[in-house]
This record gives sequence, C-alpha cells and structure tokens, in this order.
Amino acid sequence: MKRILLCLAALLALGAGAHAGGIVVPAEQRYSAYSAELPPCDDPGVLARITDRFAQRESGYWNSPLQIAGYDRIREIGFRSNGLGYIPRRYCVARALDADSRPRTVIYDVEESLGVIGWGYGVEWCVVGLDRNLAYAPACSALRPFVEGVLSDKALRALY
Repeated sequence: MKRILLCLAALLALGAGAHAGGIVVPAEQRYSAYSAELPPCDDPGVLARITDRFAQRESGYWNSPLQIAGYDRIREIGFRSNGLGYIPRRYCVARALDADSRPRTVIYDVEESLGVIGWGYGVEWCVVGLDRNLAYAPACSALRPFVEGVLSDKALRALY
C-alpha cells in the first residue's frame, strides 16, 4: 500500500513539475490531431455563414428586419493567440454594413473541427451593440483572444 501511495505521489510531483515548467503539447501532436489550416478572415464562406445566421437570429428571435448587406475593413486580430495547447482559432474583426448602410463592428473567430458534429470549421460571431442576450458580453469581448484583453475598447473603436 505504501508503494502505491509513493508511486502516486511521485507521478503527481512529476506532472506538477512538467506543468510548472511550461511544457505545452501543441494541439497538432495530440491524439486528435489538428492541422491549424483555417480559412482566412475574408473567406466568402465564413462571411456568408455569419450573414445567414445573423439574419436567422434577428428575424426568428428578435422579430427584427436587420440584415447584413456587406463587409469591409476585415482584419485578423489573432491566430492561435491563446497558445499552442488550445484548439486552433483565427480571431477576426470586420465592419458590417446593414441594409441602411449603418456600420456595425463584428467580432468573430474561425475554429478548427468545431463545425456541425465536429466536422469542418466552426464560426462564432457577435455584432457589437446587438448582443441582446449578452452571450458574449461585455461588448462581444468574450470572442476576443485572451491576450487582446490588454487592447481596450477605446483602441478597438479607433480602428473602426
């Protein structure tokens, strides 16, 4: 019994030492390998998915006629910004124009293997000012990379 406890204590100490040492296994080298090949921020498929889902949500849940007519000022704000140990994600921001040509900031990320039932890429998005159920509150900041928490909302508004 003492040997088992001693072995468990040694394994815990070894694991804690590796974790404290900052050893990170990249997501590509895990049992479920990732390729980190994601579509770019301005990919038509990604933007079409955001446009369609936005229109569905606005008409279905909020009984609103709002629709996105187009995008401009599309920028990548991070790629794998949270670290190599996380599922690969590309973080983006764009300015969306609604049917009345009113500009709105859209923050979104493209995620590997997080599409329907884990097949293909997934897209999480949020339109600043229209997150009525506060799913990504405050001001869609939950979709930004961890590191970008340093970038203030004022600096983000200066870009858009």
